[in-house]
Amino acid sequence: MSARRWNCLAIVVVLAGCLNSLSALAADTVKVRLDWTPWGNQAPMHLAAQKGLFKKYDLDVTLDDGNGSVSTVQIVGNGEYDVGHASLAPMVIARSKGLPVKAFAGFVQRNDIGLLVPADSNIRSPADLKGKKIAFTAGSLEAPFIDRFLAAGKLTRSDVELLNVSAPAKAGTYVAGGADGAFSSVPFFLPVVSVKRPSTSLNFADYGLQFPSFGLFATEKTLQTKAAALRRFASVVAGCWAYILNNHVEEGVQAIIAARPQAKLDPDVLRKQIESIRAFSKTQATEKQPFGVMAASDWQTALQILTEGGLLDQKVQSEEVFTNDLIDKSVVADIGSGKF
Repeated sequence: MSARRWNCLAIVVVLAGCLNSLSALAADTVKVRLDWTPWGNQAPMHLAAQKGLFKKYDLDVTLDDGNGSVSTVQIVGNGEYDVGHASLAPMVIARSKGLPVKAFAGFVQRNDIGLLVPADSNIRSPADLKGKKIAFTAGSLEAPFIDRFLAAGKLTRSDVELLNVSAPAKAGTYVAGGADGAFSSVPFFLPVVSVKRPSTSLNFADYGLQFPSFGLFATEKTLQTKAAALRRFASVVAGCWAYILNNHVEEGVQAIIAARPQAKLDPDVLRKQIESIRAFSKTQATEKQPFGVMAASDWQTALQILTEGGLLDQKVQSEEVFTNDLIDKSVVADIGSGKF
C-alpha cells in the first residue's frame, strides 16, 4: 500500500476517533438517585440502559440505588444528584419545608400504601381489624393516616394493637406471624412476603387516602438548566414503562437482574412487583394520558389529604409541585410501541 493511502487511512481513523469523542461530549449527563435497593419499579430505567435508549437520545445516565424515598428527596434536593426517583409524597412534604423540588413525571399515580393481611384470614375491610395486631413504622408515611384508615371501618386505635417496628424489621415480623397485618408499599411488600405467607391487601386509595406515589423529580434549578436532557430522560423512561406493561414484563425483569447481578434477585418476585404496579399506575384522571403525565386534580386532592394529615408545614399550590412540560408524548408513544 502506498504511503499516500496509508496517510489517508490514518486520517480517516483519526477523524472517526474525533467524531466518537465529539459524540460522547454531546451526550448530556443525568445522575439519578433511585428510591431503594433493586425492585420492580426500577425496571424501565434499567431496560432503557440495556436497550441503548439513553444513548440513542444523547444521554449519559448513571443509576445509583437508594435507601428510602425520604433520603432520596433530601440528597437530590441538596444538589448531589440531577434526578430523584422516589415516592412523590415525601417530595411534596419537603417542598413545604422549603426544599425547592418539583415532580416532572409520575409513574405510580395511585397511593401504593396499604395494609397487608393473610390471604386465608377473614380480614376484608378495616372493620374486620378489631382485636388484631398490626405492624407499622412510626416515622413512615402510613403513620399519620392510620386513624383515618381505621375510621373507615368505624374503629379507633383502641380497637386494635399497633406494633411499632422499624421498616427493615416489618417484613420479618409479619412473615413470622408476629402481626396479623402490616402497613407498607403494596407493590413492593406484597410479592416479597407472599412467598412465605400468602397475602392480600387493603389499599389506602380505596378508603379515601389518595396521593401520588413513585415518579421523577428534580430541583427547580436543575429543571431550568437541564430541561432538554430531563425531557428526553423522562420521556424515555415513561415509554419504557408503557412498553413493559404492554406484555413485556419479562424483559423488564431480566433488565434489572442483568443490571444488579450482585443482588441475587428473585425473578418471580420482580415479575409480581411489576405486575402489581399496573393497578397503581394510573388514576381516573390520567387513565387516557401517556405514561408520566400527571393531573392537577390528583395533586389538588393529594395536597388536601397531606394537609389534613398534618404533614405540610405551609400551604402549597398544585402548580408548584409538578409539571408535565418535560414529557414528550411522541417519544413515549414510539418507545411504548417498541420503536427502538
